[in-house]
Amino acid sequence: MSRHTIKFLPHDKVLAVEDGDNLIRAAMEAGVHINASCGGGGVCGKCRVMIEEGVVAAGVSEKLSPADLARGYRLACQTVVKSDLVVRVPIESVIDASVLKLPVPPRRAARIKEINLEELRDKGLFVAPVEKKYLELPAPSAQENLPDVTRLISYLKLKCDEHRLEVDLAVIRKIPDVLRADDFKVTATLVRPVRDDGKTRIINVQSGDTVDRNYAIAMDVGTTTIYGQVIDLKTGEVLAEHGAFNGQISYGEDVITRIVYAEKPGGLEQLHGVVIKTINQVLEKIVQGAGLDHDDISTITLAGNTTMTQLMLKINPRYIRRAPYVPASTLYPPLKAADLGMALGEHVIALVYPEVSSYVGGDIVAGVMGSGIYRTEELTLYLDVGTNAEIVIGNKDWLACAACSAGPAFEGGGLKFGMRAAPGAIEDFSIDPLTLEPMIITIGNVRPKGICGSGLITMVATLFEMGIIDNLGKFNRDLDTPRIRKDDGVYEYVLAWKEESQVDRDVVLTEIDIENLIRAKGAIYSGCMTLLTEVGVTIQDVERIILAGGFGSFVDLEKAMTIGLLPEMDPDKVTFIGNGSLMGARMSSLTNRIRKDVVEVTRKMTNFELSDTASYMDNYVAALFLPHTDMNQFPHLKARLEARKVTAK
Repeated sequence: MSRHTIKFLPHDKVLAVEDGDNLIRAAMEAGVHINASCGGGGVCGKCRVMIEEGVVAAGVSEKLSPADLARGYRLACQTVVKSDLVVRVPIESVIDASVLKLPVPPRRAARIKEINLEELRDKGLFVAPVEKKYLELPAPSAQENLPDVTRLISYLKLKCDEHRLEVDLAVIRKIPDVLRADDFKVTATLVRPVRDDGKTRIINVQSGDTVDRNYAIAMDVGTTTIYGQVIDLKTGEVLAEHGAFNGQISYGEDVITRIVYAEKPGGLEQLHGVVIKTINQVLEKIVQGAGLDHDDISTITLAGNTTMTQLMLKINPRYIRRAPYVPASTLYPPLKAADLGMALGEHVIALVYPEVSSYVGGDIVAGVMGSGIYRTEELTLYLDVGTNAEIVIGNKDWLACAACSAGPAFEGGGLKFGMRAAPGAIEDFSIDPLTLEPMIITIGNVRPKGICGSGLITMVATLFEMGIIDNLGKFNRDLDTPRIRKDDGVYEYVLAWKEESQVDRDVVLTEIDIENLIRAKGAIYSGCMTLLTEVGVTIQDVERIILAGGFGSFVDLEKAMTIGLLPEMDPDKVTFIGNGSLMGARMSSLTNRIRKDVVEVTRKMTNFELSDTASYMDNYVAALFLPHTDMNQFPHLKARLEARKVTAK
């Protein structure tokens, strides 16, 4: 895809973008403020810009007259970049020149890390736990009448140098007919042992040569969503993927509520059935999407938090929420997927990621394995942010972990207009420091109807740096703007007026919303600081931060540091891996090295129960400010705020 350069006047800011990018999003990325409060839906008409040079594609809007169009005016939110551009922002959106001199942090997203298949091949790690071997066996005769299973094992040893073999009962049941279906031409599916002294299992036999049809499924069994991928074990490529909301949501948004439900008569069976039903819906979608036969699926790897894993396996999770917080098990043997109720062949092996504790589950272990923390010399902080936040610190020599409850704010919960990331959710925000008029962008460039987690972080950080809210999250009552008002005893900021929104009322950010965010970010930051202190290191010692979780790909790193969600450090040291649980499940499907290493890794992960750690509450109370009571922990932000005060004078 070709790239174009946009020059914004009178700011003289230049930005390179991809062909087809939206102009208002480019302005936001460049730090150019354009008044806009309809989220990019073309309704408010405030994002007028003049295209002085270049070619654009622009949607028709009644907010622009034929004369406006003839003069080169376009609505930035409806404009698509098709060439190099010179764009003039009109006077009504231009911030006073003195304000342009104020220090503004760069807009930074984390670098994205994906699985490098070539690296796996180069290191000799691309050896899947499940392999297929094709054999052309001699037919039995009166002189040579070995049993069918013995014949298969003998030729695997002779032709493929396979030793220490064992056969599943399902194979014994089907082997007579399979061998004779294609004149004793047969493909055997083998599951490699985890231990070097273990036995290789023959789990399936198919007539003919099906070596090139060997597939695995990786699945993240999350509290909110269940996500699956079909993986070609020959190439390592993902052939199909799909996610669905976990049906257990109807029984409670969080794991504690579901544990309580599971304690009721019939509750455990109900929750188990619901999660298996959702898993099967995802399986059907991805297997059909990849155009595969169920018999060609060899294995499924599943990763989830401790509660979700126990519910999936129909294990009573009762004691997970009771001190001393003991799960039923942290290790699980290979299982038959069909025995769990999954709609897969009888031969398919289910590999379930082990856990560390009641609140550091297989999803986090999978993220640690997939991201490679356990093999690096760099001191790394791994952070998975959601309703619960899990934290891991360490490297190849040692690992420590902890979990803390952050609440639902990062997923839009607990907010007056909170919502999950979906069309209409405000995801980006800036504000004119003189008029206090907003510039908001929604997912899908449609009228706003709510606020998602990444948008909330950006809003609060921007309002704080502009001095519109103080370090307690309270609005400056002295500002002259109708957007800051008191409603039912609570101060709020109007993001979009009723006529600009989808919800037939003003969309607002309230002080209560901000308090909820401060509590959530305080829990995560204090969890990080407590864990670092307990293992005897500081944030300055950390060489790399890895972010996992749904919202990390969209959050602005500088904004996350501004509110004190993340420790302040060089953004170039931050990497985003997306769904770490799914990444680890996929890696486990591709390389037997992960399966061999994972038990040792979980055993060396020292778990800290933050509720039993004396310093955690002290750290939490200190973090209930923007960004923190100790500004020296955020030196770059401190310098920007001081420079802003000097400039304002």
